Amino acid sequence: MPTLIWSDALALQQPQMDVTHQEFVDLLAAAEAALDDAPATLLQRFQELLDHTVEHFAQEDRWMAATGFSTENCHTFQHAAVLQVMRNVVALAQVEGDFGPLKQAVAELAQWFPTHASTMDAGLAFHMEQVGFDPATGLAREPVAEGTMTGCGSTTCND
Repeated sequence: MPTLIWSDALALQQPQMDVTHQEFVDLLAAAEAALDDAPATLLQRFQELLDHTVEHFAQEDRWMAATGFSTENCHTFQHAAVLQVMRNVVALAQVEGDFGPLKQAVAELAQWFPTHASTMDAGLAFHMEQVGFDPATGLAREPVAEGTMTGCGSTTCND
């Protein structure tokens, strides 16, 4: 059984974000299920997770830019840091055949994601709602000044 399973507790009531998050959780579960498979299978599952996560984070970064988050915010920095770790563990597995860090990353992502979603992503979803941002059209009901949100987008983060 996977460490992290999609549930209503992870839902943020922002449909496009919730679908993307559910896909992330499912791909993470597939990578976790492959931990004891052949290295090539594990690498393939983790690469699928990484490919999804690149677009997942880019999508949220685009939403932050469209809704007035500063490009210099800790939410975006966290995305970049997580992607760098994911890319590094893939490189170690591919080049050196060292799958230990990749396996550890699977476990760490399952621990990290619920907190990220319930703080930073929840803050972004709330902000999107406040400005009336429609992710499908990229339009906001309220005028958005560029770079007005400089914190992490979390209700627990101070500017």
